[in-house]
Amino acid sequence: MPCTGRAPRLYSAVLGPARRPAGVGCLSPGEDEGRCSQWSRGAPAAPRVPVLPPSMGLTWKQRVFTALLGAAAVSGLTALLLVLVGTMNVLLPPDTKFGIVFDAGSSHTSLFVYQWPANKENDTGIVSQALACQAEGPGISSYASDPARVGESLQGCLEEALALIPKAKHHETPMFLGATAGMRLLSRKNRSQAEDVFAAVSRALGQSPVDFRGAELLTGQDEGAFGWITINYILGLLVKASTGLLIRHPCYHSGYRGTLALASLYESPCAPAAPPDLSQNLTVEGTGNPGACVEALRKLFNFSSCDGREDCAFAGVYQPPVQGQFYAFSNFYYTFNFLNLTSKPSLSGAKATIWEFCLRPWKLVEASAPPGQDRWLRDYCASGLYILTLLVEGYGFSEETWGGIEFRQQAGGADIGWTLGYMLNLTNLIPAEAPAQGWAQSFGVWVAGVVFVVLTLAATLGAVAVQVFWLQD
Repeated sequence: MPCTGRAPRLYSAVLGPARRPAGVGCLSPGEDEGRCSQWSRGAPAAPRVPVLPPSMGLTWKQRVFTALLGAAAVSGLTALLLVLVGTMNVLLPPDTKFGIVFDAGSSHTSLFVYQWPANKENDTGIVSQALACQAEGPGISSYASDPARVGESLQGCLEEALALIPKAKHHETPMFLGATAGMRLLSRKNRSQAEDVFAAVSRALGQSPVDFRGAELLTGQDEGAFGWITINYILGLLVKASTGLLIRHPCYHSGYRGTLALASLYESPCAPAAPPDLSQNLTVEGTGNPGACVEALRKLFNFSSCDGREDCAFAGVYQPPVQGQFYAFSNFYYTFNFLNLTSKPSLSGAKATIWEFCLRPWKLVEASAPPGQDRWLRDYCASGLYILTLLVEGYGFSEETWGGIEFRQQAGGADIGWTLGYMLNLTNLIPAEAPAQGWAQSFGVWVAGVVFVVLTLAATLGAVAVQVFWLQD
């Protein structure tokens, strides 16, 4: 139709006159140009929907980077949840406490270091021996004339103990010194000299970084009682002088000959009154007579006071019948160990061995002795016969009960003596510490946490690598 005259109006069924879409020209050739332009201008523009070309979507690099970041986030969150949820409150292992005890005997001084858990058990520390050290020189009573030197003799072992104990625990480690037979004799003989020795010991040990609690003189009863505590805890369980200056000694081997200062015979408080002149020396000659030696030893015990009494040992002291297990240590062990009698021989076998040893000539004894025994070699015969006399005639051991005695130096890894019993008694006075608490996880939770932490790190590093090293598509 020619675009002339009035064009017919178009209506929408709902909205009224229909509008020509924008950008659409005349309906037909010849339509009124002005009207067509007005229609075109008056029509609202339809919204445009952008259509992206395929080249503008997520690239493989972006996809991999996003996936790695997501994996790192999930793994890290899982690991955090395991740490927070899987952790429990636990008791940490107890701390270790230490204690030092000096055993100041008559012939030498020994140092022992003991350790036990800080929380203890049944109010008594589970004490074990950590170190044993023998100090240089003789016993501390030998320094009576020069007390200033006694501290020097103890320094070597003390340094070993300090090296063993952690430095942080030095100030809380108690240290004790117990003196036995040598200092007991010195105290009876010259109390002022004994006090000077104890004062010198206290000065020397008081300068150490540990907590020195003092030096103490133990009675014979204390020494025996602490020795009894030690073994039960670990297992759970004389000379007759003849006229002149020559002494014939029945307990020394035949052929033995030595010189002895007369004054040394009267140092013991058990000796009779000393003669006025003690400056002379005596010559001691061994006769190797074990029978005469035993007779001399029996006079030390006063067995006659128990005649007719089965419940009496000697000197009128009550003695119940022996039964069960017994442990003989200290000089009992050293003597029987030298004589090879610690493997539980019969009583008759032990008697025969000691008797045969006492009958050996001195030259043969010297030739067959192991190294380091020179100091005590002449006394093993007397010591062996003394032990037999005490155990058999004193305590009443027989052939049937002899097998219940064990001659031991150690039990349970600790030396048998009074020092451990002493330490046990002292640790009962040290307050227990409550065990420390901490946080812990079960092994499975810990492994899972480690795995997720590793995955988190791997994913994070992978994402960084993608971003840095993957070239743009």
